[in-house]
Order: sequence, then structure tokens, then C-alpha cells
Amino acid sequence: MRKIIIIALFFLIGGMSFAQDTETDNTASYKKRVLETNEVDFLMSYYTQDGTHAAVSGGIGTEKLTDITPTIVVAIPLNSDDVLTVDAGISAYSSASSSNINPFDSSQPASPYSDSSGASASDVWTGGTISYAHSSDSRNHIVEGHLSVASEYDYFSIGFGGSYTHLFNEKNTEISIKANVFLDTWNPQYPIELRPGFTNSDIVGTGTYNPFKYQAFNDESRNSYSVSISFSQILTKNLQASVFVDFVQQQGLLSTPHQRVYFMDQPDFFIDDFQLADDVERLPDSRFKIPIGMRLNYFLNERLTFRTYYRFYNDDWGVNSHTASIEVPFKISDKFTVYPVYRFYTQTAADYFAPYEMHLSTQEFYTSDYDLSKFHSHQYGFGFNYTDIFTAMHIWKFGLKSIDFRYGYYDRSDGLTANIFSAGFKFLLD
Repeated sequence: MRKIIIIALFFLIGGMSFAQDTETDNTASYKKRVLETNEVDFLMSYYTQDGTHAAVSGGIGTEKLTDITPTIVVAIPLNSDDVLTVDAGISAYSSASSSNINPFDSSQPASPYSDSSGASASDVWTGGTISYAHSSDSRNHIVEGHLSVASEYDYFSIGFGGSYTHLFNEKNTEISIKANVFLDTWNPQYPIELRPGFTNSDIVGTGTYNPFKYQAFNDESRNSYSVSISFSQILTKNLQASVFVDFVQQQGLLSTPHQRVYFMDQPDFFIDDFQLADDVERLPDSRFKIPIGMRLNYFLNERLTFRTYYRFYNDDWGVNSHTASIEVPFKISDKFTVYPVYRFYTQTAADYFAPYEMHLSTQEFYTSDYDLSKFHSHQYGFGFNYTDIFTAMHIWKFGLKSIDFRYGYYDRSDGLTANIFSAGFKFLLD
């Protein structure tokens, strides 16, 4: 995988040299700018979910969670050819599930089906990305590079990458290659009962509580490397198709340290109604993923469009999945568009998954995280878009170019349900 990354970066650097050194400006005194003026996007999403298979409590318990994510994206044209983009946001969540990393810090009896009041009940993720893109004079070659940073209470991540895009055949054909590297460091938050010095006189069970398989992880890093290749083609004036393939290699701590596992061949111990962990989730330290997908967009007429998407996914943990979606934008007027959305997803279980108390202590790898189980899901939604390229509406010096609103309802076969609301406002700076 490292060789793939090196090869990809070689092509990126080569493409950059080609774009900058071999092309000349054949225009006269005027060249259309890639981005005419500063653009500012304000994005906001609200997500809520509930279910009964929390991974923190070994595949049982509440999965109730809410998350609010405000984000701002600023695109700045540096000159006719170059654009600098800054993307910064936060994600503030409240989770009944993660609060049960320590379920015994509440005045209420501990239970996997109720939340605790501890520090892990809520947190804020912060992240930002800065990117730089250069377009050749012909606009047939685009080189982009970016750097990102993200932080949460239990991990820190830094990422970098780049892409090269080549358009030809009168811009009817596009080929793109992207490469990314993410270097993450965990600050593991183990279940409270597995931490050194834990004692509690209210433990109930046969014998003495002794999680003999548990030991802290030695490697607290997780590195991800990816290469993506995509091809897009305008087939007719009404039909456009694109295909892509990704190669993703992950190495390091791929287990989630605060997710409990219970063995069927070990005695059970409780404090109140909460079962003490036999161990934490343990998964291999490498994972290779290959998603392959395609998009097909058909413009029926000036008012109605069909956008379809399909993806097949495979990894070496035994997960295979299929994703299919359709979106049908209908243009009500020159400025207003509505679009219904439907998405279907199905996957096989990972080799290392088993439900609550179905693992054996003799196994090397195990998880009861239902994200790695066999399931299928449906997502239904709709969207609304307002676009005014002339930015007639202004807020101070910002002209409103577009408003986009979406709602989706998610229903998974294991009982997890979710609602997501998202909105975006694009402004041009006068």
C-alpha cells in the first residue's frame, strides 16, 4: 500500500509539473477566473438516533445520541488560477451510550438502558482543513493539496493529501486520482471497571471478578492510507456517467478501547443492572478496503433529473456491502428545486462479530459492535434548494447565492433509527 501511495504522489507531482511548465497562456488580455469572488458556506446539521444494541455495553443497551455540527467553508481566489479553501467545524454530541464508559457515577442505579452523568456523556469534536488548488490556463489540469487536523477527547488526527484532475475531449471526459494519509493517535478511555485500582463493594456474581484476558493496548496509533481513481464521461447531452475505485489500508489500533465484550463461557458480574466487562473489543491491527462505485445522471428535461448511485464494498474482515440510491430533483422554477431521496444498504457481518455473550474467551478477535453485524437499512428523505446566481438578497456585504435544506429518516434492520436535518447557505462576498 505504501508503494501505491508513492506512485500516486509521483503522478501528482508529475501532473503539477506538466500543468505549470508545459502549458502556455494562449488567451489574449483576459482569462476567466476559476473562482470570481470569495465564497462563504455556512453549514449546519442536527442528528439524533436511538436503538438497543450499544457497543459500549457489549451489544445491549441504549444507543441514544444527538449531534449538532456547525461548519464554515471559505473559498478565496488568490488569482485567476489558484483558490485557497479553509474548512472549519465542530461536532457537539450527547451520547447515552458513551456515558456508560463509567455507568457508576450517577445517583441512579446503573443500567445499560439508561445514561450516566459522567464526563463521557458529551464531548466536542473540532476539525479543520486547508486546501490549495491550481488550474492550468486551459482549465484542463487541476492540482490540489490539503492538510487537515482534528481532535476529540480520546484521539488526535492529522491528515494530508492531494489530487490531480485531467479533462480532455472538449472537457467531456475527466480522470482524477487522489491520495490521502491520516495519522491518528488514541487516548484510550477504557471501561471504568478495567482501569487500575477500580474497586466496588456492590459487585454481585459467582466467585471473584477477574477479567483475565484484559490488557491495555500497546499500540495507540492508527494510520490510514487511501488512493482513489475516478473516471467521468458525458455520454450525451442528457446522460453523464462516472465510475470510481478506492484502495484503503488501515494499520494500528483499529479496535475501540471503550467497547465492552462479554464471553458466554465466563461467569457474569453486575453492579446494579450493569454487567462488568470480560474484555474490550479486539480486532486485527490491519484492514484493507476496496469500494467500487458508479453514478449515472440523466437529465430528462429542463425540469426533471434522475441521479443514481451504486457502490460495492469489500474488505478483508469479511464485510461485503451494496449501496444503491436515487435522487430526483424537480425544478419548480428558475430558483426553486425540490428532490426526494431514497437509499438502500445491505452488508454481511464481519468475521469477528457476535452478539451479546456469544463470544468465547478462547477467540483471538471479537466485537459486539452492530456496525459490523449483518444488517440492511433504508433511508428516506427530501431536499429543497434555492439558487439565485445574481445574489439579489444581501446580508451586510454578503450576497445570498443558494440555500439547501435536507431531511433524512434512517431505519436499520437491527432496530436503530435516526433522523438528520441539514442546511447550507452559500454567500458571495461583494
